[in-house]
Amino acid sequence: ALRLDASYGRAPGIRLSVWVARGRAGCGRCAAITMAELPAFFFIAFSLLLLGVGPSCALELTCMCSNCVQSNYTCVTDGACMVSISNVDGKEYHLRACISHDYLVPPGKPFYCLSSEDIRNTHCCYTDYCNKIDVGVPTGQITVDSPSGWGPVELVAVIAIPVFLLCVILIVVVLFHCHQRVYHNRQRLDLEDPSCEMYLAKDKTLPDLVYDLSTSGSGSGLPLFVQRTVARTIVLQEIIGKGRFGEVWRGKWRGGDVAVKIFSSREERSWFREAEIYQTVMLRHENILGFIAADNKDNGTWTQLWLVSDYHEHGSLFDYLNRYTVTIEGMIKLALSAASGLAHLHMEIVGTQGKPGIAHRDLKSKNILVKKNGMCAIADLGLAVRHDSATDTIDIAPNQRVGTKRYMAPEVLDETINMKHFDSFKCADIYALGLVYWEIARRCSTGGFHEEYQLPFYDLVPSDPSIEEMRKVVCDQKLRPNIPNWWQSYEALRVMGKMMRECWYANGAARLTALRIKKTLSQLSIQEDVKI
Repeated sequence: ALRLDASYGRAPGIRLSVWVARGRAGCGRCAAITMAELPAFFFIAFSLLLLGVGPSCALELTCMCSNCVQSNYTCVTDGACMVSISNVDGKEYHLRACISHDYLVPPGKPFYCLSSEDIRNTHCCYTDYCNKIDVGVPTGQITVDSPSGWGPVELVAVIAIPVFLLCVILIVVVLFHCHQRVYHNRQRLDLEDPSCEMYLAKDKTLPDLVYDLSTSGSGSGLPLFVQRTVARTIVLQEIIGKGRFGEVWRGKWRGGDVAVKIFSSREERSWFREAEIYQTVMLRHENILGFIAADNKDNGTWTQLWLVSDYHEHGSLFDYLNRYTVTIEGMIKLALSAASGLAHLHMEIVGTQGKPGIAHRDLKSKNILVKKNGMCAIADLGLAVRHDSATDTIDIAPNQRVGTKRYMAPEVLDETINMKHFDSFKCADIYALGLVYWEIARRCSTGGFHEEYQLPFYDLVPSDPSIEEMRKVVCDQKLRPNIPNWWQSYEALRVMGKMMRECWYANGAARLTALRIKKTLSQLSIQEDVKI
């Protein structure tokens, strides 16, 4: 608002009183200018208008507000007041609000102030409480779609049923494919290898198969196709043992019992290595576990790695000694057969069908089985190493497993063993054999007296000792299992005790050889009239 007050009778000219006011807050100022200054005033005001520069204080409007409960249904803005009415499904919805100056775009026809034809009627105004008015109701109406009649359960069913049917179809297709593949493999196996008929005639039993293995020219086991056929016709009966490698099952094949060692898939290297060692030419021996077959079987969920061998119902020497005591005759048979198996393992057989020297590297009572006749059979060749005498090299498989700490020789514990010298590995086996002999001799019943079964160093280290604990006892303190004085009263126990000490020397080169132990025990068996 511009107010001009003319004062007459004052010289030299007319003075105007100019009042500039903006808003209700009383923001304004009063200035007095003369008529001579009026053109300059209007020029400055017009220039400021062109430049878009206005007074520093903003215009404030008070409007009605539908949702402003706390401020008595009013609001203040620097823009415009807005009133709008909509027709939704026959109901009128009124909205009154403030619109900020920043949202009044584009100038002259802001979007917020536009009406939607036949749906919403909107009006903007720029004076206090100007949106208190009522505007006309639109003729059209907004229709809100009613929600679907499908509930959550129905939607889940509609989605799940087709997915389930699709999965069933896929499973049927996969099973059919697997069945066809197995069938074709069996057909191909019979066609590709006629030797299957020779080895696996319908009237052949397990003893016949073992005899064929023993008398075959190479002594390296059955042909691969025969192995796979045998493995895939075995029926598993019961689990008889567990270990870090996997499980051992008793299985049936043509009426005979077999042992099935099932490796977990992460132990593939151990399975492959053990199968490879067992099929070494000329390895078969009555005191080494009889190998029958190796195969990898896909059971639909994961791949099983099978190693099939002879079954011995007494289980391991560890289990046998825990359950039974032994006589002097039984002690000699166990000790002599273990030495015979180890001597054959260590021995190199020269010839076109020769056998390399093999060191076990994990000899212990749990890796020696007891046969029906009271003899031993050395098992678990997964850590074994072979010696090639032609090149003087040692075949050590890349395997993360290490031997059993309790049975490790001093040179293995303190890491002074010469890994390039094959005799070093044989000497370490002898040390472990001496500990096995100590376990056997403790269970020897003489004069009605025997000691309870214990593991070597049971009184010096915990049940699962670390390498550091074993090194401290064996290397630093140079301790060995105790040999009772009363053993001296019995010739067999005296000889056994003497052999043990000679197996436990700290210097591996000073220890007895497997062949020397075998000869000593053979002489002892003659003295004690033991029939082997």
